Amino acid sequence: MARPRRSRRTLTVVVVLVLVSIAIITIDERGGSRVSSDLRNAASRVFAPIRKGVDDVLRPIGNFFAGAVNYGSVAQENAKLQATLGRLRQQQAEQAYEQRQLRQMAALLHLSYLGSLQTVTAQTVTVNVSNFVASIGIDKGTADGVALGMPVVGAGGLVGQVVQAFRHSATVRLLTDGRSKVGVSFGRHATQAVVNGEGSGDPLAVDFVPPGTPMRKGQVLFTNGLAGAEYPNGIPVAFVTSYDTVPGASQMTVVAQPMANLHQLTYVDVVLWEPAP
Repeated sequence: MARPRRSRRTLTVVVVLVLVSIAIITIDERGGSRVSSDLRNAASRVFAPIRKGVDDVLRPIGNFFAGAVNYGSVAQENAKLQATLGRLRQQQAEQAYEQRQLRQMAALLHLSYLGSLQTVTAQTVTVNVSNFVASIGIDKGTADGVALGMPVVGAGGLVGQVVQAFRHSATVRLLTDGRSKVGVSFGRHATQAVVNGEGSGDPLAVDFVPPGTPMRKGQVLFTNGLAGAEYPNGIPVAFVTSYDTVPGASQMTVVAQPMANLHQLTYVDVVLWEPAP
């Protein structure tokens, strides 16, 4: 209840100040310069505290409007900062992507398992992955020496095989494709087996491993390079993640994962090799 009464009192004081100011101006116009001067001095002394109180009341209002005027420029500066931050984040992502590309390309320069076999480095341009199908499209084709059936490798090992070849492009069937089959060997006795794709996202199945065959987790399976095989000898294909022998089964149940990272195939090498007829 005290606040409205204080507001009315302040309004009354403002009205009195206005009336006194009008009276002083009127006296000035009628020639009472000395009287008006005295009145001004007296009014200044009397109303100075009151004027200060009025200023204290009105100053926050002025500051509010000043802040409202400056809000636009603050919002504009904030938008500029946000845009700059966005550009920096984009540059950081691009640099990380470029560094990953450089690492993949550098890794392809040191594939010791290929020996003296010639290769063509290609870039992945398309990816076709579904429940059963897994393939990539590359930017090299017959004009670069790429032909049907040629092996395709990555930093870790075998990626797949060329199943379509055009003049400046080709399609590579990945190891995980449900139609992929690769002859492999492993262990001290060069046990022969076949690695089968089970579809993208699923592990590889290893068939024809006789029961009781010495096996361990992490066992690396290599292309066997047998006469007439589709792949040269010694390319890493997969590593064993689990194995088991079911009583009465004609073969062991062996599960494996590709040696190459099939989720990061920005660049691959096509091995310019064809099996002897």
